[in-house]
Amino acid sequence: MTLLNTKPDIEAPTNPVNFDAVPQAGAVRFDNVVFHYPSRPETAAIANLNLQIAPGEVLALVGPSGAGKTTLMNCMTGLLKFKQGSIQLLGHEIAHHKKSVNKLFGFVPQDFSFYQELSPVENLAFFGAWSGLQKKEIKDKTTELLEVMGLTDVRNKKVEEFSGGMKRRVNLAIGVIHTPRILFLDEPTVGVDVHTRHAIINYLKKLSDDGTTLIYTSHQLSEAEDLCNKVALIDDGKIIAHDTLNQLLIDHKEDGLEGLFINLTGKSYRNS
Repeated sequence: MTLLNTKPDIEAPTNPVNFDAVPQAGAVRFDNVVFHYPSRPETAAIANLNLQIAPGEVLALVGPSGAGKTTLMNCMTGLLKFKQGSIQLLGHEIAHHKKSVNKLFGFVPQDFSFYQELSPVENLAFFGAWSGLQKKEIKDKTTELLEVMGLTDVRNKKVEEFSGGMKRRVNLAIGVIHTPRILFLDEPTVGVDVHTRHAIINYLKKLSDDGTTLIYTSHQLSEAEDLCNKVALIDDGKIIAHDTLNQLLIDHKEDGLEGLFINLTGKSYRNS
């Protein structure tokens, strides 16, 4: 998905995968994934990473700035092409299915990924059609999401006139228009007010209760602590801790995620 006022550089899914073919597969699986940015070939942004995320899990992917959180998420969603290892979504190797595997997941990026000059209704119609939904499905889902996101009264206004919090809600609505089984969220509440953050987190909890697997990054550690049932701490492109929060706190003799974070990543400033 692309940024403001540009035509998306992704194509609609074609040759759909049989997504129910591996019903017992994990939601997301990494096997020895390595990724290098071309500008820094001597340093692995993701280094021999192994990770499994179970269906229905709510995973907080946390770490210092520059640790590899967004890079890892962009590999999971196919926005970055890794050259070594394997990433599977619900048992399907993303490198083999390319466009069609996009139907498996929704993605809510840090940057706003919609058309500013369009209304919420128009944006949802566009991205719903891109996801392969029929007109009635788009209409019904749009009505539902605008109500949930508190955007019904501004459904036909241009998004460029909205506050930052309202734009965040539009971003989230676009990410879930096709009812994905896996939802990637990269700082979904950054820069929003308390009320918007509360509303977004409550909606994410509802999605989790309905069985959606959530993979979530945030620097709001109290928010991650409240929302997630598993934590993966990443630093220097490596997973340095992965378990339930309670187990990690017991293992490292900490009483909260912030203390655990500092314990495992240190107190030094990061210049990434």
